Amino acid sequence: MPFFKYRRVPYAEIRAFSVHILTASGAYLAFLAVVAAGEQRFIDMWWWLGLALAVDGADGPIARKLKVTEVLPNWSGVMLDNVIDYVTYVLVPAYALYQSGLIGEPYSFVAAGLIVVSSAIYYADMGMKTDENFFSGFPVVWNMLVFSFFVIEPSEVTAFVIVLFAVFATFLPINFLHPVRVKRLRPLNLAVFAIWCILGGAALLLHFRSPLWLQWGVTLSGLYLLVIGAILQLLPWLGKK
Repeated sequence: MPFFKYRRVPYAEIRAFSVHILTASGAYLAFLAVVAAGEQRFIDMWWWLGLALAVDGADGPIARKLKVTEVLPNWSGVMLDNVIDYVTYVLVPAYALYQSGLIGEPYSFVAAGLIVVSSAIYYADMGMKTDENFFSGFPVVWNMLVFSFFVIEPSEVTAFVIVLFAVFATFLPINFLHPVRVKRLRPLNLAVFAIWCILGGAALLLHFRSPLWLQWGVTLSGLYLLVIGAILQLLPWLGKK
């Protein structure tokens, strides 16, 4: 009898764990973004965060397809995803808002503090998702909001008021869109999200010297993504077959 007994290579486990590695790579992208922000290289910072956003959009569908939760029940992809999201969606954008001086003193210091504290509390909410996969309350997508500030360059007071509204909306029972998971109007939602991403990439290529049409494009597509969840909440029949 051989000393080593033959054992089947656990391909399912390897594939499932590879998805966790893909998710965890967002932590390194966040690190690169922090380094870039600390060196005032905000264009590079947003490219790293954009890549992190792409990873975050891809790992979920892959995980569901490979049934990662069933294959590796002792490893929480949700917990891992929340850790990475807090860094890339909240901490780095808040640091960029402060570091850039985009809304000046003392607004930037206060705004950054409100962002990181309110978002930490939001991630502790076990009911942050509805049955239709909407977010309940502003889903702390500060990466998108702060990026829009870089593109549009609102006044300091306007930007600060928007931050205050988003912080307050974090704890309101208002639905906000998850463009991938929500089924109602999904093709339209994905199309608008794609438009926002394309326009954002164009703004980066232009080093934020954005023409007026680009600013309006980012603003209108961003507003759609911001309010469509509340509209679908008020009109529960809209988008249903």
